[in-house]
Amino acid sequence: MANITSVAKEFFEACEAGKGWEGCRAFCLPNATFSAQSEPLAEIRSLQAYTEWMKGLLTFMPDGRYVVKSFATDDECISVCAYGVFSATHTGEGRFCLPS
Repeated sequence: MANITSVAKEFFEACEAGKGWEGCRAFCLPNATFSAQSEPLAEIRSLQAYTEWMKGLLTFMPDGRYVVKSFATDDECISVCAYGVFSATHTGEGRFCLPS
């Protein structure tokens, strides 16, 4: 069995770099769910959809980057919690508003 911490970190890095489902699927179950407490993500219910959303976000925010503030693993519960701060500049044609 793979170490869940290393798998989770590889997934997190691929996802937040905009690799989409193609770059993330190896780290996930095909039917993995997703939820967030963020209005732009309120309708997204699958991890696959979230990875594609991140990929799309980075098309108009190409300087997107993150800083991990906390990364914890609970092996007994088979659970990982990541907390990071994402920063970017809206520079291209995109979904929510005009570029700055």
